[in-house]
Amino acid sequence: METTGHRYSIQVDVRSIYVDEHSAPENKRFVFAYTVTIRNTGTAAAQLRTRHWIITDANARVQEVRGEGVVGEQPRLAPGEGFQYTSAAVIETPVGSMHGSYRMVADDGREFDAPIPAFSLSVPKLVH
Repeated sequence: METTGHRYSIQVDVRSIYVDEHSAPENKRFVFAYTVTIRNTGTAAAQLRTRHWIITDANARVQEVRGEGVVGEQPRLAPGEGFQYTSAAVIETPVGSMHGSYRMVADDGREFDAPIPAFSLSVPKLVH
């Protein structure tokens, strides 16, 4: 998904996997790793300043996570450049979802949000 406007345009793609070895279903602990790829598809360089995640489990329990940067970094992306990182989330059910946004600041000082499209967290081969 891209933000509106050609000058300030950030594309965000996310892939998630279930991490069986760190999960404990009997204790309502389901761990998911997710890899995020951020690409500057606009014409203005911009730096990722903050993140905002909304994590929802199958019981409609919502966790909101806000913080500076991602994995301890605040990457600056020139037009055409990308940045990739992996992180994790823990929920109490075998199925959930995440979405959110990154606050970006362009070199000219303009702030804008780069939306993170919703993606699922799901234990593989789960029978519904």
